Amino acid sequence: MTSTSEAVDPATVAPVPEPATPDRPGAAMTHREVLEALSGILLGMFVSMLATSVVSSSLPKIIADLHGKQSAFTWVVTATLLTTTISTPVWGKLADLVNRKLLVQLALVITVVSSALAGLSHTTGMLIGMRALQGIGAGGLTALGTILLADIISPRERGRYMGYMGAVMGISMVGGPLLGGFLTDSALGWRWNFFVGLPFAIAAIVVLQRTLHLPPLTRRVVKIDYLGAALISVGVALLLLWVTFAGDKFAWGSWQTAAMVGGALVVLAVAVWVEHRAAEPIIPMHLFKNRTLVLAVIASVAVGIAMFGTSVFIGQYMQLARGKTPTQSGLLTIPMIAGLLIASTVSGRIITRTGRYKTFMIAGATLLTIGLGLMGTIHASTNFVLVALYMVILGSGVGMLMQNLVLAVQNTLDVKDIGTGSATVAFFRTLGGAIGVSALGAVLSHRSVHFITEGLTKLHVQAAGVSGGQLPDLATLPAPIRGVVEWAMGESIADLFLIATPIALVSLVAVLFLQEVPLGRRSGIQQAADAASTVDERELVDA
Repeated sequence: MTSTSEAVDPATVAPVPEPATPDRPGAAMTHREVLEALSGILLGMFVSMLATSVVSSSLPKIIADLHGKQSAFTWVVTATLLTTTISTPVWGKLADLVNRKLLVQLALVITVVSSALAGLSHTTGMLIGMRALQGIGAGGLTALGTILLADIISPRERGRYMGYMGAVMGISMVGGPLLGGFLTDSALGWRWNFFVGLPFAIAAIVVLQRTLHLPPLTRRVVKIDYLGAALISVGVALLLLWVTFAGDKFAWGSWQTAAMVGGALVVLAVAVWVEHRAAEPIIPMHLFKNRTLVLAVIASVAVGIAMFGTSVFIGQYMQLARGKTPTQSGLLTIPMIAGLLIASTVSGRIITRTGRYKTFMIAGATLLTIGLGLMGTIHASTNFVLVALYMVILGSGVGMLMQNLVLAVQNTLDVKDIGTGSATVAFFRTLGGAIGVSALGAVLSHRSVHFITEGLTKLHVQAAGVSGGQLPDLATLPAPIRGVVEWAMGESIADLFLIATPIALVSLVAVLFLQEVPLGRRSGIQQAADAASTVDERELVDA
């Protein structure tokens, strides 16, 4: 459903912003007021991204210290993505029903408390459990960040401010691994990775309370679709468990595969039936009548698989294939984040100036595909300058594509569907990421063991200590065996990028079919005020 503002050519409209006041929610906010309101939102998103990225360079060391296997490494990441995926549409629906500022503060509390508890872990099981809890908070911050942005900024101006979001993303994704690597290599140890976000979270809660002022929602009875949420959770979890264990615990063509895939499809089919009939569905089915949303969902799944499913293994490549420390690993991933930051910021500003976004989305999908293909050529001896160049291309593709998919969807939705629509896109992106991490993690586990065994056999050495999927500590291995492990990990991780390359092509095809709609010039708050005014006028006429 397209909002009325989108039918107007933006080139012919140039409204003059009026100062916003609490009793005039329909007035446009000034640039200063937007920045004040945005400060708390961006700080909250920084906390979420920092809590996730701070362990990325340290995770190989953490899992090795906790005596975990490759499957544990994968599940530390997958557990967070799984609960983020499941909780995102729930947070999105709650955002349409209850106070959004309270929700984002609650999500912050969940994120940092669970992160602190993860720092107390002495087993991989506890670490995975706490990261799963952290994913619930991350789901809230993922959904609410873009929803609040739509509340206070019109689609036409949103690209400009998404540049600030890109800057925050870049700082947290660069600073997180660097900080995590520094703490891990220092006397403090890796556990402090999980405690470092606490002061930032407290600051975010205070800033949000002082700067974010939203008009009150119309009071009504809140009906949460618990059955739909439960069915979606079970269906998604079954698929992820199958992807993780197939080929390792049981064969791809086994009865276990039939049971898990068949069960997941049945549960998800029932979930669709329930969502059609629920008074307040978690994912409203009528949204899928919107062509832009459907194409954005397809592209987001592909982006999630390609982005999350490969980026989480770059740290392993740097440490296990190139022998770098966690701090060095964080430094060596800067090119990818720099590409993402620059592409997101520059494209956002140009979109705000021109009102055109599809060209950047096509360019982003193309760069994403090319970047993944190039990363598929790396080995344990590839020149770091080439690896850095490939990562810049990959990051630039993500920066041009990811946020603009949300922008395109928000621009074509009715104001009452902004929350659930934005959360739906984020849900499928994170779902793609969770599937990608699980599937590619299973491939990596299988391929690395195969290559290590093959290499050690040539040396006439037993594979004890580096087989069974357990992550090796390179520092403890003799030079010949270390060389085999580095070669094996380099070959295995390159294979993951090659697998993800054709998936990225799907996002390019989806974007090509996407219809560009002129960007509207009224924020979500203004559109809601317009809708309320229209209802009041109709009631007066009826009276």
